[in-house]
Amino acid sequence: MRSVTVEPGASRTVTTDRPIDLACTLAPLGRGTGDPCHRVTGDGAHWHASRMPSGPVTYRLAQAGPCVVQAGAWGPGAAEFLAGLEHMLCLDEDVSAFLPDHPKIVDAHRRFPGLRMLRTSLVFEALVPAVLEQKVHTVSARASWRKLVRQYGEPAPGPAPDGMRLPPDADTWRRIPSWVYHRANVGPQRAQTIVRAARIAESLERAARVAPAEAARMLRSVPGIGVWTVAEIAQRAFGDADALSVGDYHLAAAVGWTLLGRPIDDEAMVDYLEPLRPHRYRAIRLLEISGQFHKPKFGPRTALTDHTWH
Repeated sequence: MRSVTVEPGASRTVTTDRPIDLACTLAPLGRGTGDPCHRVTGDGAHWHASRMPSGPVTYRLAQAGPCVVQAGAWGPGAAEFLAGLEHMLCLDEDVSAFLPDHPKIVDAHRRFPGLRMLRTSLVFEALVPAVLEQKVHTVSARASWRKLVRQYGEPAPGPAPDGMRLPPDADTWRRIPSWVYHRANVGPQRAQTIVRAARIAESLERAARVAPAEAARMLRSVPGIGVWTVAEIAQRAFGDADALSVGDYHLAAAVGWTLLGRPIDDEAMVDYLEPLRPHRYRAIRLLEISGQFHKPKFGPRTALTDHTWH
């Protein structure tokens, strides 16, 4: 199916049996420009800092050919990361049943055959930035993420680009004072959700090893985590090609305008995309990376919410 070469030191070269587009596949890991945990360098390499169960890791992934990925890793979690690289990049996924009929999705699927899902299996690591993005502008949420990671994260191990940080561990997120969340423009509800999840972070990690419905039930047992947040976690931690972000402020309207030429609501979006199960999120990603995903701009953006002044 595919060949793997293990080189001396903490590195691997993985050759796949069909194309992989590393940039498109890894894009959801980054939380905007300036993310302290994620960097794309001038040579096109993707750097990321994570906390594996075995310890911290900084990894570097580079496209070495249409079907070739070169990986290097540093830190106590390096061996575990490299051993699970195929799992993370969803090299085992079967897309033969993905047969869209809308011309725009068909075209995007043809043009981007290397798109894979992501399966980091790091539940809490995906949870925190998703919670920060609940019901606020992405710009504000990512500024909060940068501020808190820079303040409470640790230097990324190995020869990481300057300024890269490990995300704080669950115990650190739990102990961040409420006034610090406040100054980072994180409202009380989102801050409390992060703290609640941090208290049971170890048990939440089991969600990566169960069926999607059970994983959703486990995550939604945390007050403050709903359908949208579960989908955002599943898209990054579970490799779930069907994780549709129902409740997103822009998604339904963008789906409507892109595929139907008119706006629709969440209920209509779910109905319209039903034939694409279990690949609804894959269809959304294809539209995004193909540049076809949009909705008209009719007026000014809604105001950014600032929790820091009161």
